[in-house]
Amino acid sequence: MSGSGKRTAMKMLEDVGFYCVDNLPVPLIEKFVELVATPNGEISKVALGLDVRADQPFGDAQRVLDKLREDGYPFEILFLEAGDGVLLKRYKETRRMHPLSLEGRVIEGVHKERSILEGIRKKADYVIDTSNLLTRELKEEIDHIFVRNEEYSSLMVTILSFGFKNGIPADADLVFDVRFLPNPFYIDELKHKTGNDQEVQDYVMSFPEAPMFLGQLTDMLDFLIPNYIKEGKHQLVIGIGCTGGKHRSVTLANGLYAKMKDHKNYGVKLYHRDIRQGV
Repeated sequence: MSGSGKRTAMKMLEDVGFYCVDNLPVPLIEKFVELVATPNGEISKVALGLDVRADQPFGDAQRVLDKLREDGYPFEILFLEAGDGVLLKRYKETRRMHPLSLEGRVIEGVHKERSILEGIRKKADYVIDTSNLLTRELKEEIDHIFVRNEEYSSLMVTILSFGFKNGIPADADLVFDVRFLPNPFYIDELKHKTGNDQEVQDYVMSFPEAPMFLGQLTDMLDFLIPNYIKEGKHQLVIGIGCTGGKHRSVTLANGLYAKMKDHKNYGVKLYHRDIRQGV
């Protein structure tokens, strides 16, 4: 998807030894592959960047890729995407026009492009949703796939703490309410601290319901996540909320992240949305 980070990904691949060519005209793809695949050639790893252009039908690119596959050329497809709202925000920030909406609204171009790319997305070996990825996190995912050659599931899990008084996160897939735990806000020495402070963590986790909740939540996610991966889900946002989003939710989100962060089958990020509210 235009605006999802293809150029950034190409630069990262170039840094790890790939010969990178971006926006090669579709009619030249087959000839280019034949040239670089010459036996005893100096080029061993190639990254070819393709995206939708107003001046050429993308269906031609799909047909070329299908033919290359039939002819026995080994390649993998990395598909980058992001949510409509994120793409719209990026286009507004850069003040660039979408290649398919030169005379219309950007969001119309995004929808048209998503429809055009639906077929090749289904054929992709890897799908990375960059909606919530920092540049260094995208680099880590690319290293994971193309440098370390580790098994990749394309699922990124975001653990998000928040405060219900500030609204439930619109992008949350699963929401858990931890307001059943005693609130450190009413303890004078803890009121102005957060769940990132050891004193608050010790207080929240001192109640037997807290570690019990964390254990059962982890067990449930151990069951759910493999099934989400099987169904092709690429991003999972787990919201953990308390009243203000500073104490209980932060503590439990930190605890869940500690249990999940080293998992090899998916990536995990931690984000505290409301921890600085009112500070």
